This record gives sequence, C-alpha cells and structure tokens, in this order.
Amino acid sequence: MENPFLGCHPTDPIPDPFLNQPKLFRFLRPPRKTTITPFLAQKSKQKQPLPTAAASLKLREHGGHLQQAITALEQGSPIRSRVYISLLQSCIDADSIEDGRRLHASLCAVQDCNPFVETKLVSMYAKCGSLEDARRVFAGMRERNLFTWSAMIGGYAREQRWGEVVDLFFGMMHEGVLPDTFLLPRILQACSNTGNLETGRLLHSLAVRIGLLDSSKEAHVSNSVLAMYAKCGELDSALRFFEKMDRRDRVSWNSIISGHCQCGGHEAALRLFARMRAEGIEPGVVTWNILISCYNQSSNPDLAMELMKQMESSGITPDVFTWTSMISGLAQNDRMNEALDLFQEMLLTGVEPNGMTVASAISACASLQALDNGKELHSYAIRIGCSHSILVGNSLIDMYAKCGRLEDAQRIFDEMAEKDVFTWNSMIGGYTRAGYCGKAYDLFSRMESSGVRRNVVTWNAMISGYIQNGDEDQAMELFHMMEIEGIRRNTATWNTLIAGSSQNGDPDQALRIFRQMRAFSVRPNSVTILSILPACTNLLSVLKVKEIHSCILHNDLQRDISIANALIDTYSKSGDIEYARVVFNGLSGRDLISWNSMIAGLVLHGRCHDARDLFNQMKQEGIRPNKAIFASVINACGLDGLVNEGKKVFSNMTEEYQLSPGLEHYTGMVNLLGRSGRLREASDLIDNMPIEPDAALWNALLTAARIYGNIRIANLAATHLFKLEPRNPETLRLLSHAQALYGKSNDASKVPRAKKEGSINESHGCCWMEVKPKVITFSTGSQVTMNSESKLAEINSRIMDTNEVIPDFDGTILEIEEDSEDIVGTHSEKLAVAFGLVNLPTFRAIRIVKSVRICTNCHTICKLISKLYKREILIKDPKSLHRFNDGTCSCRDYW
Repeated sequence: MENPFLGCHPTDPIPDPFLNQPKLFRFLRPPRKTTITPFLAQKSKQKQPLPTAAASLKLREHGGHLQQAITALEQGSPIRSRVYISLLQSCIDADSIEDGRRLHASLCAVQDCNPFVETKLVSMYAKCGSLEDARRVFAGMRERNLFTWSAMIGGYAREQRWGEVVDLFFGMMHEGVLPDTFLLPRILQACSNTGNLETGRLLHSLAVRIGLLDSSKEAHVSNSVLAMYAKCGELDSALRFFEKMDRRDRVSWNSIISGHCQCGGHEAALRLFARMRAEGIEPGVVTWNILISCYNQSSNPDLAMELMKQMESSGITPDVFTWTSMISGLAQNDRMNEALDLFQEMLLTGVEPNGMTVASAISACASLQALDNGKELHSYAIRIGCSHSILVGNSLIDMYAKCGRLEDAQRIFDEMAEKDVFTWNSMIGGYTRAGYCGKAYDLFSRMESSGVRRNVVTWNAMISGYIQNGDEDQAMELFHMMEIEGIRRNTATWNTLIAGSSQNGDPDQALRIFRQMRAFSVRPNSVTILSILPACTNLLSVLKVKEIHSCILHNDLQRDISIANALIDTYSKSGDIEYARVVFNGLSGRDLISWNSMIAGLVLHGRCHDARDLFNQMKQEGIRPNKAIFASVINACGLDGLVNEGKKVFSNMTEEYQLSPGLEHYTGMVNLLGRSGRLREASDLIDNMPIEPDAALWNALLTAARIYGNIRIANLAATHLFKLEPRNPETLRLLSHAQALYGKSNDASKVPRAKKEGSINESHGCCWMEVKPKVITFSTGSQVTMNSESKLAEINSRIMDTNEVIPDFDGTILEIEEDSEDIVGTHSEKLAVAFGLVNLPTFRAIRIVKSVRICTNCHTICKLISKLYKREILIKDPKSLHRFNDGTCSCRDYW
C-alpha cells in the first residue's frame, strides 16, 4: 500500500482514516510495509545515477547558503540522505519552517531515503513549532523506531502538551517500542504535570523490568521517578523510593523536599533540609528557593525572609526567583509596603527583575493605590522591555483602575496585542468598582466575540458591580444566566449575592440565598460566614445564628479566629451572651478582637463586673488593650456607677498606653458622669474637649439631663443636636418639647426655634417579634387579639395589686419618642409582651425589637411583668438593650 504522506505537500489535510481510529491513537497509524509513492516510482524509473562524492560536496557547499541548496533541489538535483538531513538541521538552527516545508516538498530528490530522514523531518517540524505537520509525517512513516517516537514526544513535551505525551507513550508501547533512559524521564514528567499517578506507577515498574534503575549512572531516571511520586502527592511512595536510592544527589533532595512543601508538610521539609546538609549535600539556590517559596505560599513570609538571610550567610546569592518569591509572598500577605521596599533593595543589589517581579510590585501598588509608585514601575517595565507582556499588562490595568485612572487602564488594554481572560477581567473589574456597569457590560459582551471565554470570575465581577450599585435585579438575572451559559457558580458567586443583600439592608434575602447555597451543596467558606452573620445581629435572629453556627461546625470552620470573633459578636447582639461566652472560652488562641467582642458583649448585657474581670485577665496575659476595649470598659464603669475607676481608666489610656481618646471615649465619660448626676462636670468635659462633639455625645448629655430633670442642659443638648441633625424628626420633637419645658428665658431665645407643633408629626412606635417562625409586627394603638386583650387586662390588674407607682406623662418629663397612650393608644411593646405571654412557651425568653426608645412607663411595666410572670424579656430599642429579669433591667434604669 502506498504511503500518502511522503509524496504529498506538507500542508495537505490529514486523510479521513485517522478520524476512525480509537481516540487514544487517533493521530497514529500502525506502521506498514509501503511501496514508494508514484512520484518516487516515476523518478526511480529514470535510474538517475547517485551523485558522486565530489558532487555531494559541491551540494554541501550550496548548503552554506540554504536558499541556494533548496533551489537546486527544487530543480531536480539528486541528494544523499546525509546531506538532506544536514539541510534539515540548518532549518532547525534558523527556526525556518518555510524552508523546511520546501525541503519536505523536495523529498523525492533523496536517493537513499530511510527512516532517519523521516525522523529528521518530524524533528524539524516539531522544533520549528508545527506539531500538526510533525504528526502528519509521523503518522505516515513506513517504520517508526525509538528515535522517531523520541522526536514526536519531545515536540509535544516542548509545547507542554503533557496529556498527548502520555497518549504517545501508550501508542509506542502498542507498537512494541520501549523507552530508553533519555525518553523515560520525559514521559514521567508528563505524568507529574498531569497528576497521572497510575501511568507513573506503570513507568516505574517498566523501568525496574528493563533495568533502567540498576546503574547509579542512570540517576536521572531515579530522580524522575521520585519527582513523579512527589508531584503527584504520593509522599509515602516517594519517601520509600527515596530511602532505597543507591545514590542521592542534590536533585533527589530537591524533589523530596519540594514534594513535602507541595503537600503542606513544611516542618518535614525543614527536617529533610537539615538532614541533607548533615549528609554532606550542600543546598543549592534551587533548594533554598523551594523552601522560601513554600513558606511564602503558606502565609509565613517572616520565616521565608529568615531562610533568605540564612541562604546569604551560607554563601548562596539569592537570584531573581528568590527575590520575586519574597516580593510576591509579602504582597499576597497584605504587606504591600514591605514588598515595595524589598523590590528597591533587590535593585540596589544589582539583580535585574523579570516580568513576574515587576508585576508583583505593581500589584502591591494597586492594593495601596500608590499611583506615583505604580507609574514609576510602569516606566521601569518599558525600560527593561517587559511592559507588553500579558502578566505586566494585566497588573498595570489593575493598578490604574484601582487608582481611579480608568482612561489609562483602558489605553493599556487597547494597546495589548494579546489579551487573556485576566486582562478582560481586570478591565471589567475596574469599571464595576468605579460604578460604570454599562461600560463593564459592553466589555463583558465583547469578550466572547474576541475569542476569550468568560470564566466564573468575569461573571462574579459583573454581579458584584450591579450589587454595589443597588441593581439587585440585574445581578440576579446574571446569576441565573450563568447556569444557562454552562458556567458553574462557585462559592465566591454566592458570597457576592449574600454580602450584597446584607449590605443593601435585606438580611432576609441574604439568609434565603445562604440556605439556597447550602441546598445546592456549595461548600461555604469563611467569607460566606462573615458575610451572613451581620444579617443576624438582632434579637429575632438567635435561632438563625445557631443554624449558621451548626453550618460552621459541619464545615470545620470554627478554627478560623475571624469566624469565632464574629460569632461572639453576633451571639451577643442577638441576645445570647451565654453562647457568646461558650465560643470565647473554647478558643485555643485569642486575638485582640476576641477580647474586645466579648467585653463589649458583656457590657451590652449589663454584666459589667464580668467585663472588668475579663479586662484585667487580658492585661495579666500580656495583651495590650486598644481604643475599642477602653471604650467598653469606661461604659462598664458607668453602668456600675464606678466614677473614680472610670476616670482612672480614661487617664490610663494616654498616660500608660499612649492612646489618644476619641469621641467614643468622651461619650463614655459623659455617660459615666451623667449616670452619677454630675451634669455640670459632664458639660465642662464637653466644653474642654480637644475634638468637636458629635450627635452621640450630645445624646449622652441629653439622656443624663432627662433622667435628672435638668431642662436647661436638656435644651442645650437638644439645640446642638438640632444643628447636627436638622432633618431628624426625633430631634425636632425633642427640641420643641425641651423649649416648651424650659420656657422663654434669655438663653432659650438665642437658640433656633423648632417648627410649630402642627408641623411635627406624631410619633408612633412599632415592634417586631418572631413566633413560629413568622415575624409579627405590632403598631402602637393597633387592634389586638382577644387573647392578648384579656392578657393586657390581667397584667393591669396584677400590677395594680402590687401598689407599684407607675410613671405617667405629666408634661414635666422629657419623653419625646412616643406620645402618651391617652393620645395614641397602647404602646406597641405592651401589645408584643402580652402576645408573647400568650403564645410563647414559658421557658423561652420574649424577644422584641422596637423602632423607638421605650418610654419610662412601659419600661417600669416590663420590669414588673418579668417579676410577676417569672419571664425573661429582651427589648432592643435604638438606645439600649433592655434585659428584664426578676424585676430589674440590665440598663440600670438609665437609657
């Protein structure tokens, strides 16, 4: 049968019979005894004499000018295979595939054609970058030997098409050709890079059977087997093989150390490193770089830096890979300034950065939004000729976009000759972050037509952009389109929707998406949990918090300190301080946020003695408190009336810890002094503050003035509040009431007058309570059920029997949030408490969220109900968390 390949032009299509072969060997054809092509047969009939040695030499001289030699061949000059092979090598050296194709077309001029000629053709095409042509010649060869297979496998290996390398190996074995010591390592490398452990084991067995591991001279084969096991994560097999090796060189040690690093065995890698040195093998720059890269990737750049110093002490000069690994490691661990400092140090040592180094430094500038440094690096990249690489171009787009220079980012994007998916994602992300979702969507639409397939990151960037701009409908539409387009939604996709819904004030939707995510068996990560927990920081969400806590335990996320801290905070704010304490006590290691969250939670629930004990314990453990902790401790002292201790804590901030007090600390001090009735001292503190008071501070003074009936100071505080919040309806009501009580004194005439009574709307509060598992709304003055009405009557009767004095609206108390029940009807919290007494089991606390501050009358009644009915009642209003239990409230009747 004729060989259709040798006589055809190299650009002809592959014949159809290839398509009918099994997939594994689709591009192979079994070797066959073939006759020469008709073209060659025609030539052979002419019986041209073989060229003489002198003629061959003359043609070789033409080979000095490749074009002349090829032209001579095209004119029909005969040639020996040795000279033809030499010409093919010239094409390889010149990387000239076009000349190689011309030589291929003149193959008929070779008088003594043999498999070595065809093998050289395969090698020429493979080395000149045309695997398709190489495969075309390879598939049509009359005989394929080890050199032919090596040439073909080498071509695919150079292109890093490792899967095809493995396929070729099986085709080679099918034809009975065994690999030698040079080819086997390449096939093992393909197994390493594809994670093909099964084929790797087969190759190991084959190497043993054909004796490639017997001689210590073939150490590179043993090292390849070892590297295969290590890169495939089969450390046990790698270690067994390593220990049995007759000769271990530096490459062997590098492979086993790298394998442990890859699998997270950092300590084992260090032990092997020490053993390597103990056995007299000094680590080279590659060994040091493996360890340095390992610790940078495992978020331990400090140890990586220490290793780099040891490397220099050992006489090994860090190369560009070492510096790049350190710079990118620092950048990936949010230590951007240190990364840029190290880049400058690298330049001073005379090591020239590569594209990866420059890209890492530019990424650090992007995170810092350091435009000037980024522009300097851009200029440097142009100077060393790497500005047009995809890696550097992508970093530049990201840097300019994050620095708000979208025009510059777009210019670089437009100038890039080659764009990958990261290029498009960087530009789309830049527009979405800046709020230009229309321009981002234009790029999003163009991306597919440009030949770059959109990936999940692209879709996530668009969804995030729409969420941040408040267009949740468009975000959800894209979310559903992902499934239609065949894009698998990942955890980040769900996280974007959850965080967006929570931030846009829709916690119920955030929880629905979270539950849907779990229903789709998508595993949540720490970002998921940290996004959903803020949606549960209210009294009605305690069961939801426990549901999320269960999910945390199920997915083994409880060891994440940020999640534990968020749980402590959420449990506290949802009214379950006991569970918060359980989480805190279960922490093996606590950071400053852990202590702060727990202390703040205890103060919120009125457990100030426990908060102060925890503060002292923290100091005994050598942990330096921050400003937030000092604010919580000052509030704790205020709740317990410990004025002198609170003042001492306030002064210790500056004297012992060199921390400047902020507004939250001055507000705490005003609360501290106000609770003890020291209104003048509180007012003087405000007058002498080095910073401008805010609304929270004036509210603190107003609360003290209201509690102690100091209408003059109440009017002063209300006036300042009006200046800060002129459109707040509560402020208008407060100022109007304060001025009415204060009268028309000279001082009062100097302050802005509130609007007329008729222009200020009446205030109607409302409450929410969760029951089985619906959230029920209660509005002041609304209709109640028959059961609740009878329960209210029962409550009033029992309270009257106690002979307790209930405060009432008499026109002299500064109650501004709600009007008297005589005017607006029964306040919503009373309705909610009565409903809870009827519908909730006795062992469950009554949990209520109220829209406005609870009035003094309702506060007193709730204390009595908690004592008479032995029920715990929690009411969260804008001012405070009220925990009523056995006739007392956690706020100490000061709110």
